[in-house]
Order: sequence, then structure tokens, then C-alpha cells
Amino acid sequence: MKKLLIVEDDVIFANTLVRRLTKHGFDCVHAETNSEALLACHRHQPNYILLDMKLAQETTLNIITPVRKSCPKSRIVLLTGFASIATAVDAIKLGADDYLTKPLDTQTLLAALNESKASDISIDAEVDGETLSAEQVQWQHIQQVLKANDGNISATARQLSMHRRTLQRKLQKKTTK
Repeated sequence: MKKLLIVEDDVIFANTLVRRLTKHGFDCVHAETNSEALLACHRHQPNYILLDMKLAQETTLNIITPVRKSCPKSRIVLLTGFASIATAVDAIKLGADDYLTKPLDTQTLLAALNESKASDISIDAEVDGETLSAEQVQWQHIQQVLKANDGNISATARQLSMHRRTLQRKLQKKTTK
């Protein structure tokens, strides 16, 4: 059984995630706060952890490192409605394996949960001992989201909160260099 911890303060959204992911073979546990999440990690030792970045009064960026220490083999996916390259970089540096933006469909979420770790697919902020620039990290993040959307530019642009033409220009600029 695949154990999943969902850290989400929106109870209705969390219940929707629990129902959806239970249908796909996940045994789900829900936590609404950082302290509940840390306790659930120790008690349930989940294989997968889905963190909403912004809870009512706190951010889950603060618990990525302790969660990673408590559950070193767990796949941690950060979910946010407030996406930015800076928070994506921070999340990955702190130990998250993936970073997704709301809204998202079940298939995108399942793909992120079932992917290999970010360090295995070179999405970390450091590659072969070299620190990546902000542009390189952004490029890798765009590629990751594009892959999760099966190459669909419009869906990727929506997920990145970016106009489709802006995304196309970024992709064209990088391929012509």
C-alpha cells in the first residue's frame, strides 16, 4: 500500500484529494498544520507527502527539512497556488522532490507523485557540483511542468501562471541559443 500524507488547511480540497487518490491505491492521512504534519510523519512513515505551501498562518517550506529527516525515502511534492521560481528553488533546495501549481488535474498529480526524485532527474539547484543560475533553474522547472503536461503548451502556461505566448518565447529563445 502506498501511504500518502496530505498537508492541506482547506478541508474540502483535502477531502477531494483523499477521495481521488484513494481510488488510485493511496492510503491517505490528512494534516491541517505543520505540527500535525510532523506528528503524522513520525506515526505513519508515509511514502509520499503532499504539502500545500501556504497554510492559514504558516508555510510548509519550514517543515520540508524536518520531514525529509523523518522520512528520508518519501517523495515530497509541494503544491501551491502562489507559484514563483524563487519558492520553487527554495523548495527543491530544502528537500522537496517536485513543485506543482494549483489548479491541477489528478493525472498531473499522480505523475508527480510517481516520478523519480528530483535529484535523480537533475532538477536540483546543483548539477555535477556546479550551481545553476536562476535562468537555468527556471528552464528546468518549465521543462518539468511541460513534461508533466505531455508537451501541452497551453496547459503548461496555465500551470505556470504565464501567458502561452510568453512561454513559447522562452522555449524558442532557449532552443535557438
